Amino acid sequence: MNWWKRLRKNPLAQIATVILLLFYGVAIAAGFIAPYDPYTAQDQGALLPPTQIYWTSESGDWIGPHVYPTTLGRTDLETGDRKLTVDRSQPSKIQLFAQGDEYKFWGIIPSDRHFLGTDGPGRWNILGTDESGRDQLSRLIHGSRISLSIGLVGISISFPLGLIIGGISGYFGGWIDTIIMRITEVLMSIPSLYLLVALASILPAQLTSTQRFALIVAIMSFSSWSGLARVTRSQVLSIKEREFVQATQAMGGGDFYTILRHILPQTASYVIVAATLAIPGFIVAESVLSLIGLGIQQPDPSWGNLLSIATNASILVLHPWLIWSPAIVIISAVLSFNLLGDGLRDALDPRSIER
Repeated sequence: MNWWKRLRKNPLAQIATVILLLFYGVAIAAGFIAPYDPYTAQDQGALLPPTQIYWTSESGDWIGPHVYPTTLGRTDLETGDRKLTVDRSQPSKIQLFAQGDEYKFWGIIPSDRHFLGTDGPGRWNILGTDESGRDQLSRLIHGSRISLSIGLVGISISFPLGLIIGGISGYFGGWIDTIIMRITEVLMSIPSLYLLVALASILPAQLTSTQRFALIVAIMSFSSWSGLARVTRSQVLSIKEREFVQATQAMGGGDFYTILRHILPQTASYVIVAATLAIPGFIVAESVLSLIGLGIQQPDPSWGNLLSIATNASILVLHPWLIWSPAIVIISAVLSFNLLGDGLRDALDPRSIER
């Protein structure tokens, strides 16, 4: 467990781990953590700014943290302003485990309790609302399920494929190695992002978000296994000459048994680090596709299509909070995976010396 001790001495890796655990915990319990249904719009609530919290009533009496029902009127054609109307007659206290929209806790148990909410008609839109009047924070939380899971699903497909193909290529060599490596080089020569855009653009428009998710994962997995296969091949070329592999062969161990049982496990350190560093690529690719309208489609939320509103110049100027929130979580997730990957690489390096 020396690698674990070395990892614990890396403060950046520890911070990254905490952030990622927090992100995935929120994604798993999204229905409970999110204050509102991500698909439900509130009346006259489009493009509301983050809700202001009050502590006293209009007359100065102490109430505690609370909000008021807030709406935006029609746009003034001359000035472009929209009047924000706050109904101070209906204070709604902010409370823990508040009753709200119904959902299924952990996807199984029906519940209508949310971690944070209000006890009245006022809605606490912590990050404001989008152009359709839906709570931005709730959509951000539910969108994390797609954006964070796409990397895990992607590597679960591409990495076994790259390991097995690379292991076969390096172990058998000869014409098998030549054919596999030529195919690998062709795939590596194709820019993956442009391939994704080209293939995603020809998908039928009537596909559901679940179908698009599956197709995006399949396309990304197909285009990303080649690099791992090439590195795995080079490692297998060295490992297959070691004594324990030759002993297995002498005892009658079959080729595929030797590859799966004795050779590929020796590449575990590299695979763990590579998987950690590969997940951000899947997250960014999904975000880019959704940003340009070729990924997950509205009304289903993902971090990428939440960021797509940035293409509207008026949103950038007048409602910047709608841009910063998805941008910050994407940057935080990608940076955390990279820092954790760097920490694991240093910790698992056999040449590292414990100090």
